[in-house]
Amino acid sequence: MRLSPLITTISAYARRLMPRRVRLRLTLLYGALFVVSGGVLLAITYLLVTGSPANLVLVDSGAGNPVVTPDSQGNLYLGPDPSGSAQLADFTQELRQQALRQHEAEVHHLLVQSGIALGIMAVISMVLGWLVAGRVLHPLRTMTDSIRRISASNMHERLAVAGPDDELKGLADTVDGLLGRLESALDSHKRFVANAAHELRTPLTLEHALLEEALIDRHATRESFRSNFERLLEISKQQARLLESLLTLSSSERGLDHHEPVDLSVVAEQIARTSRPEATRRGLRVETTIGPAPTSGDSALVQRLVANLVDNAMGYNIPDGQVEISTRTHGGRAVVSVSNTGPKVPPEHVERLFEPFQRLGRTASGGHHGLGLSIVRAIAGAHDAVIVARARPDGGLAVEVAFLARTERPGRHGTSLPALLPAATHRSRTDTAQLDNAAGAVEERPRHSYR
Repeated sequence: MRLSPLITTISAYARRLMPRRVRLRLTLLYGALFVVSGGVLLAITYLLVTGSPANLVLVDSGAGNPVVTPDSQGNLYLGPDPSGSAQLADFTQELRQQALRQHEAEVHHLLVQSGIALGIMAVISMVLGWLVAGRVLHPLRTMTDSIRRISASNMHERLAVAGPDDELKGLADTVDGLLGRLESALDSHKRFVANAAHELRTPLTLEHALLEEALIDRHATRESFRSNFERLLEISKQQARLLESLLTLSSSERGLDHHEPVDLSVVAEQIARTSRPEATRRGLRVETTIGPAPTSGDSALVQRLVANLVDNAMGYNIPDGQVEISTRTHGGRAVVSVSNTGPKVPPEHVERLFEPFQRLGRTASGGHHGLGLSIVRAIAGAHDAVIVARARPDGGLAVEVAFLARTERPGRHGTSLPALLPAATHRSRTDTAQLDNAAGAVEERPRHSYR
């Protein structure tokens, strides 16, 4: 336990001494690896050389006992023994000692020279490592400089790194993809803020005008004040509904925290029952075809999804129109469908209806702000549900939302539907068909699909 503070202190100092630049760290790493490998090779060579010392080999020439005889210059000559075996033994031992000393001197000299060469090559390897590291890291520096230049005003710029399909190009392509998504999100955010500001500015302007009228009109009566206050109250309710819709949209886009059993048939029946009085007041018919459709998710959000579909179908309708609500299980999916009569919608503009504050020139009763289908898309995306929408030939819109059946939790059977489209993704096909076949043949029909 006492060593822990010491180890922590040493680690902290080591981190401080660690070079901050990757190029320098790579250079030091290259140099250290070269020195270590060179030192190991030098040690192995030294052990091999010292393990086999030089030996003096005496050969009998047949002319008597050979002897090594030194001359006056210190040179040794091998020849017949002129004085006997004793002198031969002495000179042989001396020769061996001299040979051993010479061998040790040569090994030491070789070791010194090799060490010098290793040091020189270590310096050269570090220089080469510095150059190689710079070459390898150059694309990273280029990408870093490019990313630093990109800001909210030039989000359209991309790295667009050319070259072999290696790790660096993969990183650059990933960053380009991220920049593309950020640009799209930023543009969507800008449009959302601008539209939200516009939607809030209109009722605020009206409130200001009503208050000014009440203050300026010296002949105002209690009835006129009451009328103005009623209008202000209605405007305030519209603002509250708008803020509630914005909060719901934001919370839906964050995803789900839990799943619980939900039956779309029960939800649809409840929404249809509570909507009929308002539909009757507007002169609309509500028709239901309810079948079992068990799924799982956030029950409150699912109810909000169905309610928004029905409310949107009632709000954008025509006199004596109708709203059709149906639920069923089809192809491993729990499906809820809502369609209505109403103004004609160009098929190529259906996708835009799922963007915030988009009405495409349609007028709606009930203070609609153009957020209903945006909330539907966000809730469906949080539940891994597929939205299929199409414009009806006689006017109106048909929207179908296919949830995963209760036995299929999101992510467990990802291949049950071969083409689950991400939220806000549009797919075009070649012909039209009835909405009843959409869940079973998502790949065959012309639809505006979202997930």
